[in-house]
Amino acid sequence: MPVEPAHPVVRPGWGPEKPLSGVTLLLVEDSRFASEAMRLLCLRSGARIRRADTLAAAWRHLRSYRPNGVVVDLGLPDGRGETLIADLAKAQPRIWMILATSGDDGAEDRAMAAGADGFLGKPLVNLSVFQATVLSLLPARPAPAAISAPPGDKVRPDPFAYCDDMKHAASILAGLSGPDDLAYVTQFLGGVARTAKDLPLEKAVSGLARVPRSRAKNSAALLQLTCMVDARIAASGPV
Repeated sequence: MPVEPAHPVVRPGWGPEKPLSGVTLLLVEDSRFASEAMRLLCLRSGARIRRADTLAAAWRHLRSYRPNGVVVDLGLPDGRGETLIADLAKAQPRIWMILATSGDDGAEDRAMAAGADGFLGKPLVNLSVFQATVLSLLPARPAPAAISAPPGDKVRPDPFAYCDDMKHAASILAGLSGPDDLAYVTQFLGGVARTAKDLPLEKAVSGLARVPRSRAKNSAALLQLTCMVDARIAASGPV
């Protein structure tokens, strides 16, 4: 790639309250709720963040913007995050830090095999875990004492971002055209439900995933999931 990757710079304002000051991240994530959680983690830590919601949008950013690190969700509307991770891992010059994120079983192994430097499991809400993970991967990192957040300190994303995700899912559910749409919306809703700890929705997604793909479009499980999504839109958040 033509643009040299930026070296993480510790700014004059750096301190324990902002241990990631000077760090720039590109988040590749289709969920507004998960993106809001990451934005709050960065805000509390002093890092700057940009977001791309598809693989195509990520590449558009990377043609002109070279962050210190990229955080890639593995399930995206236009492909698998592992593809982007593998391409970034092989690129010269290489971005300093490639992180993967997902709530799916086996996701960490797939991400590391693709070339990720680290993994953040969803839900992305724990501030100390986020800071420790990023600090551990920076080429010249401060001491562990630089972590500002006590264990258990968490961010709370705006429920309206959750509602935006439900609207996105509803539009896909209303126009299902094949197994790819169904696979994507199932993966998407499962990740959002885990991030928001919406256990009833997560169970409904799991129930639909157990239905054979050939029968899923006309199944009671799909109808139940669609009604639950509509209910969350009406409530502007988990119910």
